[in-house]
Amino acid sequence: MKINNFLTLILLTISFSQNAFLDDLNTVSFDASVQPNNIRAGESIQLKLDVSIERKFHIYSVHPDLSLSPTNIEYADSNFFSVVGIINEPTPKTSYDENFDMVIAYLDGNFELTQGLVINQELEPGEYEIEAVFSYLACDETKCIPHWDDFSFPISIESGESREDHTLIPTSEYTVATYLEVDDSATDMGSLDEAINEGLFSFLLLAFSMGLLALLTPCVFPMIPITVSYFTKQGEDDGSSPVRDAGIYALGIIVIFTGLGLILAFTLGATGANQLASSPWMNIFIASLFVIFAFSLFGHFELQLPASLRQFSLNQESKGGVLGILFMAFTFTITSFTCTVQFVGLLLVAASNGSILWPVIGMLAFATTFAMPFFFLALFPQYLARLPKSGGWLNSVKVIMGFLELGAAMKFISNVDLVWQWGIFTNQVVLAVWVVLSFMMGFYLLGKIKLPHDSDLDRIGVPRLMLSIVTLTFGLYLSGGLFGQQLHGLIDSYLPPIVDSSRENIVISPSEESLIWVDNLADGLTIAKAEQKPIFVDFTGYTCTNCRWMEMNVFEDIRVVKKFEEFITVRLFTDGGDNYKENRQMEVDRFGTAALPFYVILSPDNKEITRFHGMDPNVNKFLEFLEKGTEQF
Repeated sequence: MKINNFLTLILLTISFSQNAFLDDLNTVSFDASVQPNNIRAGESIQLKLDVSIERKFHIYSVHPDLSLSPTNIEYADSNFFSVVGIINEPTPKTSYDENFDMVIAYLDGNFELTQGLVINQELEPGEYEIEAVFSYLACDETKCIPHWDDFSFPISIESGESREDHTLIPTSEYTVATYLEVDDSATDMGSLDEAINEGLFSFLLLAFSMGLLALLTPCVFPMIPITVSYFTKQGEDDGSSPVRDAGIYALGIIVIFTGLGLILAFTLGATGANQLASSPWMNIFIASLFVIFAFSLFGHFELQLPASLRQFSLNQESKGGVLGILFMAFTFTITSFTCTVQFVGLLLVAASNGSILWPVIGMLAFATTFAMPFFFLALFPQYLARLPKSGGWLNSVKVIMGFLELGAAMKFISNVDLVWQWGIFTNQVVLAVWVVLSFMMGFYLLGKIKLPHDSDLDRIGVPRLMLSIVTLTFGLYLSGGLFGQQLHGLIDSYLPPIVDSSRENIVISPSEESLIWVDNLADGLTIAKAEQKPIFVDFTGYTCTNCRWMEMNVFEDIRVVKKFEEFITVRLFTDGGDNYKENRQMEVDRFGTAALPFYVILSPDNKEITRFHGMDPNVNKFLEFLEKGTEQF
């Protein structure tokens, strides 16, 4: 096996000579330092390399049995000191390489390499400059570049006898089994790689199925009323074509979802889409858009593009319609990014690491499935608007949609409140607004509220009466939540989480009040070591609707609450609060995903035990995940 690898490495090295000009690429940079600075002969020091690797590239592990070309440090003169153990590296990422029939381990991003050195007992006091070579193989998906980077570091030797208490910082002795444990835990990326290896059909089937599952998440629901209301108005224009407009909308969602997601991944990293969707300014924009559409549906004004845009073409109506539809597709994309499902999260990580083909195919297939129901949702109201005598009741439909859009706007403005911590649009305030809107819809349907384009009602039809009963009853149901009554988990998932008066703690539900949620992984590890418990880590977001859904429907299940008592529970927000940038990057760098929510169980010594793929309404699956975490601990 090792002979085959050696021969292959020779062939690779020969091929590298054809691309010698690539050696000038600054793919890897590092700084060398030693601790402590002043030592005596016979004492120990630690050499540290702070390594930074360009996105898309990686270097191999120091372990010879898990590397095509092990990373190494070679010293010009070993008479100054002796090396203790192998190089100490962080837990690497692993993958199975079919070409070499072996598991390989590699490192990327920013990390530290350390090595212990014992100063020679015979070394005279004085200043010494140690010459060394950092050798590694820098690879991306298309090529590998061998490097032998010269560097030096100073050591200062004091006179005197060596001190017994001057001990070396421990150096880890890694084994193959250590790395294979990491490989077994990476189930999500493994399933993606497995689908790719099985061929295009298998990969497309996975993408389509993930798109169908994403349609069941609460994140897409706010776009339903705005889609229906927009295309209801669109259908009233004489020059509009329902099939064309719905097709442009669906195609716009597919292209913008794919293109914007990948561009953000290439420029801002795997979490770029989440960063944009959770941005307070973007949430203000979406909330404002919903409010403007609501006022337009109420008949306060007519929405029109500026004259300068309408004059781009003689066919002003057609151009204006297309621009407006694409604008709605852009809004749909931003809204859906607030909850990046696991499949998309893996694709964005792959794209941020330099892969292009499979992320493009996966995003296109996923977005196509995601957009298809909204093609019919855009088509149906346009044909309704063309029915004879549709004026009176159709206007009532638009007004009801306007009320729904005001309710949806509160969801996005509360996101801004949570990130910027205004303390104004709280759980109770948003719920109170929804109660008022529900009652107003009921009174409107009964004819007690009249807006500019409404016709006079001589009598109330049965459908209108029944709908008013539904909305008034729903308003009464919501009002119970203002007085402590437990609401359905789907409703609670759209409400902002309850924040205590100090604004330092999130109380998701009454059944979680007994749990202590730690907001820092380092603190969680300290507690876990003291209590010898596994750690449950919840990567979540203030603006993540799917996260709220899991917390209100799964976390509060009595069986889950009881099981949580066996863990140290850690909640890491990725879009606001303290250390959110570090939390967000940790999810990508260590766990290889940008999905929200994301759950992982760690041992007290910070090794991954198992992970859960995100939102899933099946409580039993989540319980199996928790059970696996305690069994393997």
